[in-house]
Amino acid sequence: MTDRENARRAAAAHTEASRELEAFLRRVPEVPAPEHVAEFATLLAREEEIRAERQDALDAFGLSAPSIDEP
Repeated sequence: MTDRENARRAAAAHTEASRELEAFLRRVPEVPAPEHVAEFATLLAREEEIRAERQDALDAFGLSAPSIDEP
């Protein structure tokens, strides 16, 4: 698999993880129960892990940008 294809797949996986989090937020009740908090934590951790994989894939492809947090 090329670096470009790997980056595209990583971006698609991140999009899917974000969609799963959005779907959760659409169905979670107004007052979340402990099981909702646990599910949210799992979804958020997964999204962050996949975001990091996406960044690594983009870096390997040669697409990196300076941090927006840096002055």
